Amino acid sequence: MSKNETTSGSGRRKREAGPSPHQDPQSAAGGELHQIAGGEHAALTTNQGVPLSDNQNSLRANPRGPTLLEDFILREKITHFDHERIPERIVHARATGAHGFFELTESLEAYTRARVLTEVGEKTPVFTRISTVAGGAGSVDTPRDVRGFAVKFYTKEGNWDLVGNNIPVFFIQDAIKFPDLIHAVKMEPDRGFPQAASAHDTFWDFISLTPESMHMVMWVMSDRTLPRSLRMIEGFGVHSFRLVNDAGESTFVKFHWRPKLGLQSTIWDETVKIAGADPDFHRRDMFEAIAAGAFPEWDLAVQLFTEEEADGFPFDHLDATKLIPEELVPLKIIGRMVLDRWPNNFFAETEQVAYCPSHVVPGIDFSNDPLLQGRLLSYHDTQLSRLGTPNFHQIPINAPKCPFGNQQRDGQMQMEQPVGRIAYEPNSLSEDSPRESPAGGFRSAAVAETGEKGRVRAESFADHYSQARQFYVSQTAHEQAHIASALVFELSRVEHLHVREAIVGHLRNIDEDLAQRVGAGLALGKMPKAPAAAAPVQDMAPSPALQIIGKMKDTLTGRAVGILIADGSDGAVIEKVRKAATDAGAAVKIVAPKVGGANLADGSLMAADGQLAGTPSVLFDAVALILSAEAAKTLSTEGAAIDFVRDAFGHLKAIAADKGGQALLEIAHVGQDAGVVGTSDEDAFIAAAKTRQWDREKSVRTLA
Repeated sequence: MSKNETTSGSGRRKREAGPSPHQDPQSAAGGELHQIAGGEHAALTTNQGVPLSDNQNSLRANPRGPTLLEDFILREKITHFDHERIPERIVHARATGAHGFFELTESLEAYTRARVLTEVGEKTPVFTRISTVAGGAGSVDTPRDVRGFAVKFYTKEGNWDLVGNNIPVFFIQDAIKFPDLIHAVKMEPDRGFPQAASAHDTFWDFISLTPESMHMVMWVMSDRTLPRSLRMIEGFGVHSFRLVNDAGESTFVKFHWRPKLGLQSTIWDETVKIAGADPDFHRRDMFEAIAAGAFPEWDLAVQLFTEEEADGFPFDHLDATKLIPEELVPLKIIGRMVLDRWPNNFFAETEQVAYCPSHVVPGIDFSNDPLLQGRLLSYHDTQLSRLGTPNFHQIPINAPKCPFGNQQRDGQMQMEQPVGRIAYEPNSLSEDSPRESPAGGFRSAAVAETGEKGRVRAESFADHYSQARQFYVSQTAHEQAHIASALVFELSRVEHLHVREAIVGHLRNIDEDLAQRVGAGLALGKMPKAPAAAAPVQDMAPSPALQIIGKMKDTLTGRAVGILIADGSDGAVIEKVRKAATDAGAAVKIVAPKVGGANLADGSLMAADGQLAGTPSVLFDAVALILSAEAAKTLSTEGAAIDFVRDAFGHLKAIAADKGGQALLEIAHVGQDAGVVGTSDEDAFIAAAKTRQWDREKSVRTLA
């Protein structure tokens, strides 16, 4: 059997262009698919044996309308998926969480009645959980992966969960495809690997057949999925929500978290080595920052726009594979979040916390985004499975900090002890039982919906490539090279040639140069044809806001500097470099061949924060080498020392070195450039340490 064919069920299959045989003809424009042909295939059915006519689209009131509760196919598929694993989360299992507060700095009273967004100066308690998506709870912190970014606001009017990611778009347009996406990216079921990785056949096969995913793929292959620290990532609510004011008027809103430390990522080789050196790298970084009082902080910003403004966008804002460029709708900063307290118990809080997008407060409402509509069902159902009870809201980390009460009773793990004979509403037998609040209670936005229901996807969802193109052309040349190289790496681990070719074909619809670079990296003998696009591909204006390098802050705050010392090192030079780095805001750690420290030239003992073999340079943003000539000679036969300096140079970091340090660099055959400076020029070292030496990259590795 050729690598272009695989066996599945009762016969062979191969990919051919055309709509799915099970797809509603009306939906073809919104999600072109490839027909599975060759051989007889059993009908795709529900668990009750009902054949499916469309497995791509949820049932909606109209093409851009809300998803209908009567969609038993969606409910069965999502519910089964939610209950596949217990008790670990199926996705977002590996996480770091912390307590803190949100402080509103600018009121949105004109747009919403939600007090958390109208009472300036009010500090609302929050619990924030940041997670990887694909790996299990025991996987490492640093795979190439999306990061979940979920914030629970304990407001005066109840809990509000803003559940998003560090990327503003998603792979799919409709929640009915979420189980398929996660099944594809998770470990392959016949072999149980790879863990926490997308570089395998099933993921890329799914992507090749789902062109709506190509925008998200650009983000995932970028450095956004290799964060230096969880304190240096952005967060996005992803979907359009609605804000509703006292007059009942609604305005669309997208939520953005912007880190005060700015964005920073690692590079791939560095990330791989960090995973081996410290699987808990991100969790440890957050823990140590909070313990040191360097509290992680983000600004909360919003994009506000009306229905009329949305109608003028060159894309559909209800499509979760699209973002709204900041140049089109500027961000408005309205508050800040500070994380200042680590959980007392990881399991009780970080593991048991339950986020649901359906948890909103009066003044915040939903849009018709079909991915969001499915999430409103899925998350609550997942918590029932994971935590085993409808009373999961009584677990302390989930409980509102405002009064709450209703007539719900009993159930597994019921912690409350309601008194009295009343367990229903309305009633006339109790004067103090909870009642409706017509004036202040939650009201949905009054939105008229008309049209014919059906399994359809709006024509406005059909453009799958324009924003993917915009993202790519908005990157710096270095970031474009990283995207191309990431695609080559991932696709090189895909066994099936036809899948590799299909992805390169999609890339031709995004950017021909990108496709050629990836094709050359895969040694494709002939470039595959680009698939027909369901909608014309637009050339949207580049958006510098989509970069990382262009948005890096000129700071060492929140960064780490490692100083390598050994017996005979000059204590005065060590202190001079340490002071310069700490004055610039960096954390400094002393690394020595032995964990007990080193005897300095003046005979004093300097304690070490880490032992050389277990504290490689990948754990730092910049390094200094302060060594005697004798120590440099001794370390020249130590592989960990050679790797320390070679990796620092190869990962484009600033290096400060005294005479002995320079000797070690020469022994390790490490080159010289503007980022390698003497310890006597601490200003030059600090300036170089605030960024990467990007021009060095072409001399240390081959990129696509």
